[in-house]
Amino acid sequence: MLPRWTSRQWLLAVAVLCAASIGLALLAQYRFGMEPCPYCILQRLLYAAIGVLALIGAVLPGMLRKLLAVVALLLSACAAAAAVYQHFVAAKSASCALTFADKIITALRIDEFAPSLFAVRASCADAAVSVFGVPFEFWSLLLALLLAAMTVLALRSR
Repeated sequence: MLPRWTSRQWLLAVAVLCAASIGLALLAQYRFGMEPCPYCILQRLLYAAIGVLALIGAVLPGMLRKLLAVVALLLSACAAAAAVYQHFVAAKSASCALTFADKIITALRIDEFAPSLFAVRASCADAAVSVFGVPFEFWSLLLALLLAAMTVLALRSR
């Protein structure tokens, strides 16, 4: 049985989950040497955006909250798509330079703004690792689907 939370509580939970996921990604990178590829960084950026939108949405009233929740839901779908693409296409190629993810990171110059958080440090093939026998990008896909479900619950709650 799902808890009967308000939309504000669901969005706060989304923000906490996004922050935790970025923290775990940084732990994997800096403690366990799992260097990020462009699609890893793109997903990290998407989770940061979802978390910020959810946090802002949690403090705003009614329709503004719903609008930010809808945008967060769309970004969750983008994160899911990036994880699937990373696994089935990008991880099979020798280089992921000049890919869609690489172009977004370069255009936003986010890697220059916060290199310790958003700098690409590996190719997609090199970044293909598993955690507990499950590809890392599938964990990201699971997270994106969970965030999407939680955002839908926020939209349906009072």
